[in-house]
Amino acid sequence: MEVMLGCGLILAGGLVSAVLVLRPGHRALPVSRRRPVVAESEGAFSRAATGIADALQGWISGRRFRVVSPELLDVAGLHVRQADLLIWVIAGMAAGIALGLLGGSLGLGLLLAIIAPLAPQLVVRSRIAGRRKKFDTQLADTLNLLAGGLRAGHSILRAIDAAAAESPQPTAHEMRRVIHETALGRDLLASLGDTASRMENQDFVWVSQAIQINREVGGNLADVLDQVNETIRERSEIKGHISALAAEGKFSAYILMALPVGIVVMLMMVNPTYMTPMFTNPLGWAMIAASVVLMGIGAFWLRKIIQIKF
Repeated sequence: MEVMLGCGLILAGGLVSAVLVLRPGHRALPVSRRRPVVAESEGAFSRAATGIADALQGWISGRRFRVVSPELLDVAGLHVRQADLLIWVIAGMAAGIALGLLGGSLGLGLLLAIIAPLAPQLVVRSRIAGRRKKFDTQLADTLNLLAGGLRAGHSILRAIDAAAAESPQPTAHEMRRVIHETALGRDLLASLGDTASRMENQDFVWVSQAIQINREVGGNLADVLDQVNETIRERSEIKGHISALAAEGKFSAYILMALPVGIVVMLMMVNPTYMTPMFTNPLGWAMIAASVVLMGIGAFWLRKIIQIKF
């Protein structure tokens, strides 16, 4: 009995101690709260890189030199300084030469270095094409949101604001831009027209024209937007059918354009001495120039064949 009583007292004492320790008022503060907040300082390399980029940006700002046009960066939705782009290009050229030397071919390194300045343009234009395609596919849902807002009793600006809040990118960004421009005093129709021009979207031009006509003659704008939306959906179905039929031609064009470059790169990596006369002999230079011109003509011709305007 005494043993059981002693065990009970020990157990009760342990429970009381656990409760006292685990109470919120007695919980130990974490180390992060007991120590003063100290701002993390940048390393010497980061400070040096930031200083070089700022100085380079100041040098570029006083000149007309641009790696990528600011208008293209704006349409692509990228907020990148020209100095950062120039640093990336220089780093890409150095990396290309290094890869060529590691592969045992200086010609391959020079080829990669020549291609490096074109990379930002290709990336920006690819992003622009992607944003425009997304904007086109989201337009039907955007019009549904606009019509719903108008039927709820909102003004056209309030409906656009609601559509910007509910829509994904890039529609949300473009709609917010319209709201900000009109808040600064710009005409709504001019802002909508600029949006259609940036996105190169003929369907959105119709939306802008429908809003303009409604302002002039009156009527139920929600019903007008529904009719425009129905027309846009029918056009989207036709676009989908045509894109499916033209997919084979596009894929063939990509292969035909990439095949010569791929073969040259492969030969330079497998047998560098075999391709050396192409870059050291004047006849090789002439052949490279002729091939570039012919491939350019072929690319233009294939683009016109597979590109269908609606």
